[in-house]
Amino acid sequence: MIDVLIIGAGPTGLTLAVDLARRGVRHRIIDPGIRTGSRGKGLQPRTLEVFDDLGVIGAIRAAGAVYPPIRAYAGGEVVWEGRMSETKAATAAVPYPNVLGVPQWRTEEILRDRLAELGGRVEQGELAAFAQDADGVTATLADGTTVRAAYLVGADGGRSTVRRTLGIAFDGETRDEERMLIGDVRTPDLDRDHWHTWADLATQSVRVGLFPLAGTDDFQITAPIAPDADPELTLATYQKALEEASGRSDIRLADLTWSSVYRVNIRMAERFRSGRAFLAGDAAHVHSPAGGQGLNTGVQDAYNLGWKLAAVVDGAPASLLDTYEEERLPIAAGVLGISTALYQKAVEGQADAHQRGEETRQLSLGYPDSSLSSGPLGGTRAPDGVLHGKDGAQHRVHDLLRGPHLTVLAFDPGSSDTDFENPGVRLVTIGEMGDYQDRNGEVRAAFASDGAALTLIRPDGYIACTGDANTIRAHLTRLTSTTA
Repeated sequence: MIDVLIIGAGPTGLTLAVDLARRGVRHRIIDPGIRTGSRGKGLQPRTLEVFDDLGVIGAIRAAGAVYPPIRAYAGGEVVWEGRMSETKAATAAVPYPNVLGVPQWRTEEILRDRLAELGGRVEQGELAAFAQDADGVTATLADGTTVRAAYLVGADGGRSTVRRTLGIAFDGETRDEERMLIGDVRTPDLDRDHWHTWADLATQSVRVGLFPLAGTDDFQITAPIAPDADPELTLATYQKALEEASGRSDIRLADLTWSSVYRVNIRMAERFRSGRAFLAGDAAHVHSPAGGQGLNTGVQDAYNLGWKLAAVVDGAPASLLDTYEEERLPIAAGVLGISTALYQKAVEGQADAHQRGEETRQLSLGYPDSSLSSGPLGGTRAPDGVLHGKDGAQHRVHDLLRGPHLTVLAFDPGSSDTDFENPGVRLVTIGEMGDYQDRNGEVRAAFASDGAALTLIRPDGYIACTGDANTIRAHLTRLTSTTA
């Protein structure tokens, strides 16, 4: 019997598998192995912080690039240029301030490589059925083999077999009248420094777009199609769509390596958990492409669930798993609202439909109303910052948080009982008598604005609570298998 069976090896399932593997949790991840292409290409700043913690940020940054400026044409004439958002400089608190364009297939490849480094692998297969009892889940695969696991996670997309088997409603709408061709192509006739678009200037709606995919010679092409169209997904179809939308025949497409017809779905599962089975990513919520929220929300679902599964497997209170739905369902609902509003702006041809604000970066998302959060900072994202070691060298706060552990920041050590003898907790002492100094006081201001001596940070990078030693100890009993 294994601890966790994951169905689906997209970014959500792979994030969960990597997180469980680094925690030593016995798991299997099953996927049919269908090519995903560029699909979800935008990685938001908060997701980049997650990938930093999981040890893949170097590969992700090498594979990606900041979104290029948009160039709009009328035929062959450039009529407008602009950006979805202004490029920002990194700060001490926000190390990755800009959305990064990485084709989804490449993100998955990087996560698979990281999983292999940790001793895991994706197994090819499909889930046929499963049943659960008080002690676990028995899953039957399409080839007839069975897998016994303590928990099952459905990260198997919008048509999730796990969700359907559980009988969980998937409320929302499918806009069949709003469909588009999407695919990965190449062309020698456009520069790779811009996102090339042709639009209906009267309605300001994009007719066709070609987005250069960083680290490749490919462009992601998107083109709306008629509601009743049943196009053959060939290179000729994409070439015709481009020519009709742009009015140009001088842009030659080649090498169609992935193709699909996208239908706008805006849906969310009624529940994210049923017994020992959980839903994450597109299995729990599907978004319009506007704002680049879907993939990112799924990755953060997995990041929230991973440490909780590991803790319960290790002996933490089973009630900890109740907080997955408690925390992630409201987040998904809010993000779904953001992406839908942005999409509606585009449909209505509003002048600012291309612009993206702070809400899409996902840095402000948190769990202040969670039962795991207490105090004025409880549930908020732990910002980055700069500390100085005893040798004078600079250290990033996020570097100290990186890993599967909880972290206690102890300010002014020596004045409080800060002896936390828990193998799952890292104690970081800050002050004249500590291992690190906060020379300008910015770290304490960010992590203990209420003047508390101690701050407890969850493994997923959110502040749990601030307070004295007794407060921190009491909170730890809810998050770990042993008391501090």
